[in-house]
Amino acid sequence: YYFPLKPPPRIFEEIYISLAQKNRCHMKTLRMKSLRMKILGMKSFRWSLTVLSLFYSVICFSCTSTIYKEIYPTLADGKYDSEFPYKKCSQQLEEISECIKMLNCVAHYKTYVFDNNVKLTKLDLKKPGLDLSSAKSGFFESTAAGTATIIYNDYNRIALLTCAHVVLFEDTIFAFRNDIDGNPSAFLQSIAVKEKQHNYVADLTNENEFDILQVNSNQDIAILGSEVKHELAVNIKKFEYPFGKAKELEWGSFVYVFGYPMGYKTLTKGLVSSPNKDKSGSFILDAIFNRGSSGGIILAVKDGVPNFELVGMIKSIPTESEYVIKPYSTKENEVYSPFIPYSGELLVEKKSNIRYGVSKAVPVESIKAFINDNFELFKSLGYNFSKLLAKESQ
Repeated sequence: YYFPLKPPPRIFEEIYISLAQKNRCHMKTLRMKSLRMKILGMKSFRWSLTVLSLFYSVICFSCTSTIYKEIYPTLADGKYDSEFPYKKCSQQLEEISECIKMLNCVAHYKTYVFDNNVKLTKLDLKKPGLDLSSAKSGFFESTAAGTATIIYNDYNRIALLTCAHVVLFEDTIFAFRNDIDGNPSAFLQSIAVKEKQHNYVADLTNENEFDILQVNSNQDIAILGSEVKHELAVNIKKFEYPFGKAKELEWGSFVYVFGYPMGYKTLTKGLVSSPNKDKSGSFILDAIFNRGSSGGIILAVKDGVPNFELVGMIKSIPTESEYVIKPYSTKENEVYSPFIPYSGELLVEKKSNIRYGVSKAVPVESIKAFINDNFELFKSLGYNFSKLLAKESQ
C-alpha cells in the first residue's frame, strides 16, 4: 500500500486510518511467518549438519583400517614391527612398569691380611685347625643393583626374573703376593670370605628378602623367590604378556626396554641388530644401557601396539677396567671425612667403565628353557610356572 507524505483530505481520514491498520496487521503477519521459516530453516540446517557428521564419521571409521593397511602394510603380517608405533600405548606401558622393580644385592665379607713372613697357600686353607687369629681382619661390602621383573605371584609367593651376574658374588676372594720380579706368587696376601648376602626390593616388601631359587651363570639368568603376606601380595602386579620368539626378530625390529639405570625407573627404545646370530635367538640392541639396567625386559611389538611380547632380557655392554685406590677398612660401614687427610693403609680395587652403544640380550628362548629345565625344582619350592610357560605367542 502507498500513502502520500502529505495528510489526505479530511473526507478520506476514516478510510486512511482503516487502511493503515490493515497494513500493519498484514506486515506483522508476514514478519511472524518469516521468523517461523527462519527457525525451521535453522533446525533443518542443524539436523543436516548432524547427519553429515555422522555420515563422515562412519566413512572415516570404516576406511581407517583400509588406510592403515595401505600406509602400514606390515602391521597385519604376523611379524614383529620395525616401524615406530602409530598410536598411543602409554597406559599399557605404565601398567607393565608396575611389575618392573629395582633389585639391590649386598654381600658382606670378612677379610684376613697376612704378614709378609707368613707363607700361606690356597692348599693350606684346606688343612684342619688352621688358625687365622694372627691375621689382620677387617670388613667390606660388595654391592650390586639391577632390574628384576615380577613373573610369578600366587598371593603367597613372588618370583623375580633377573640376570645372574646381578646376584652372584664370589664366596672367597684371594689376593696373592708378588715375587721379586713383580709376578703373582703362590703365597696369599689376603683372603675375603663372604659371610652373608641380602637381596631385596625396597618398594615391594620391607619384611622378607629374596632367596636365589636357581641360577645359570653361563646363560646369565637367575630367578629369585620370597614369601609375602597375602594382604601385601594382592596389590603386587605381575607380568601378564606372552612370551614371544626372539628367533623371529629381524634387522631393525622395534623394541621397548625397561630398566633401572642409575636407580631410576626408565623406559627406552631400541632397534635390533644381528638377530639370531648364534641360531639360539640372541641379538644386539642400540638401546641406552647404564648401571642398573641389567635384567630389564625387552618387549617387541607384533602387528601394532599394544600387542607386546617378551623377547628377551638385557644383560651387558662392553666395558674397560681400571684400578683405583681405596682405604683399607677395619670396621664395618666405616665412614671417612673428606676434610681430614687419610693416613691409613690403602687397597687397590678393580673398576669397570661402561662403553655405550651396544647392548647384548638374553633371548626369551633361553629363559623358557631355563624355567623348563628347573621346573620340578621350582615346583618343589612352591613355585609352579606352568601358567607362565603357557602364555606363549601364537
